[in-house]
Amino acid sequence: MLDIDEMGQKEIHELLHKVGYGHLGCIHEGKPYVIPMNHYLEEEDIYLFTTIGMKTNDLDANPEICLQVEEIREPLHWRSAIVNGRASRLTEQPDIDRVMHLVKERNPMLSPAINRTWTDAEGRSEAILFEGFANAIYRIHETELSGRTTDGVSSKNP
Repeated sequence: MLDIDEMGQKEIHELLHKVGYGHLGCIHEGKPYVIPMNHYLEEEDIYLFTTIGMKTNDLDANPEICLQVEEIREPLHWRSAIVNGRASRLTEQPDIDRVMHLVKERNPMLSPAINRTWTDAEGRSEAILFEGFANAIYRIHETELSGRTTDGVSSKNP
């Protein structure tokens, strides 16, 4: 049997900072919905950056979220953390600017424009560039953090 240990708060925050992406669970039209999502840490504050659309509608309607982050080196060596909390959209421009600086520092390739390529039934494609696409930043207010880890050691005697 594989030994699985609880992670401390410091270990969890180290994992969140190191990995930078995970799976965001929220409610979409009354049902659980999970999507891959980048997150950003500023000390112990967790932020989500996204374009306005389905996610923002869902988070504004029901801000209860679950963020799951994992690091798997191999099947017997892994770490996983879960953050339960509430997402609140940043509305003050100084806060938005500070977090956008953090986001761009971590992800310099981030662009304020989004490229989409549409392919029709005959296989023709057309690229569309959306300049100035509206963005939203959410801060996660943690209500519960948990994490587990294993180093591949078994406590079961052979």
